[in-house]
Amino acid sequence: MRPATDEHALNARRAMDQFLAGVERQAFRIAQISVRSEADALDIVQDAMIRLVKSYGQRDESEWKPLFFRILRNRINDHLRHQTVRNRVLSWFVPPRPDGSAPPDPLDAAPAAANTRPDEQVSMDETMVELEQAVRDLPGRQREAFLLRTIEGMDVATTARAMGCSAGSVKTHYSRAVHSLRAILGEHWS
Repeated sequence: MRPATDEHALNARRAMDQFLAGVERQAFRIAQISVRSEADALDIVQDAMIRLVKSYGQRDESEWKPLFFRILRNRINDHLRHQTVRNRVLSWFVPPRPDGSAPPDPLDAAPAAANTRPDEQVSMDETMVELEQAVRDLPGRQREAFLLRTIEGMDVATTARAMGCSAGSVKTHYSRAVHSLRAILGEHWS
């Protein structure tokens, strides 16, 4: 028979594993929309998970979700700052393309879903591109509130803890994000 402390540690580990499995997909999508790179998004989510386990694993389970999404937000912001600096530096060394165009986006080369009619796929692709760009163009706090409330499905109080602000601020940021997206997306909004 195991001692009680071993049993408690095993239960805590199972709870953390279950929590991380539950937020993994949404966190990846939030990171991918924010940084526009699947590989970078995977790294950011993995790093956020490791930081949660190391720094806050002993906290009560009810605190994990807002803490995790605050860590995720900070990692995304760190990555974006690093990319901005990196791009400034690298722009001095990368010769311009002859036609002035940007390099192709690897997500554009991804295959379409098998059971979708071509006209439906084109429409969905256009809508997703417009949505992702519109979300990306939102001010940072609006984008964060929108993604946490919409993609993660967090309530106002949990989103406020994750963002480090008041519930009223979350409501304001989310409302402004929705109004902006409706204005930008028009016919695609449902």
